[in-house]
Amino acid sequence: ETRIVQSDVVILSDYGKGGLTHIADMIRIARAHDKPVLVDPKGDEWGKYAGATVITPNRSELRAVVGRWSSEEELAAKAQKLRGELRLEALLVTRSEEGMTLFADEIHHQPAQAREVFDVSGAGDTVIATLAVMIAAGADWAESIRVANIAAGIVVGKLGTAVVTRRELAAAL
Repeated sequence: ETRIVQSDVVILSDYGKGGLTHIADMIRIARAHDKPVLVDPKGDEWGKYAGATVITPNRSELRAVVGRWSSEEELAAKAQKLRGELRLEALLVTRSEEGMTLFADEIHHQPAQAREVFDVSGAGDTVIATLAVMIAAGADWAESIRVANIAAGIVVGKLGTAVVTRRELAAAL
C-alpha cells in the first residue's frame, strides 16, 4: 500500500503466471487512493479487473472474452457492454494494422502508424507504459492514445524487444 501511495499511476501487467493472484485487492487499494490503474489482461476471466481505470487487450484477447464481431458497430457495442460490466473508465483495444481504439464515454480511434514493421514484441508494453505516463501527466484520453500509438509505431520498427527514447518520441511528435 505504501508503494501505491507514493505512485502517480499503477500498471498491472498480467502474464497469467500467478504473480497477480491478488489483482482485485490491488485495484481496490489503488482506486481507494485515487490512483489510475491500467491493466494488460490475460486469459478470459476478466472479472478480477473490475474497477480498473482502463484495460488494454489486443484484438484476440478481447475476442476470447466477448466473441467475434463483424462490424465496427458490433465491436463498439460489445466493448461498451464489457466496459460497463467491469466498471472501467475506458477499454483500449490494440488492433495491429488497424491501429487502436479507445472505448470510453466517447470513442477515439488511432490508425496504425504507416511504417515498416520489424518486430511486434513489446508493442503492447510500450502502449500501456506510454499511456500511463500520459495519464499521470494529466493528458486526456485522446492525446494519451495518440502518443501511445506513435510510441508503438516506433518500437515495432526496431528488432527485438526495444524501447522508445524520449528523443525519438519527441521527434515523431
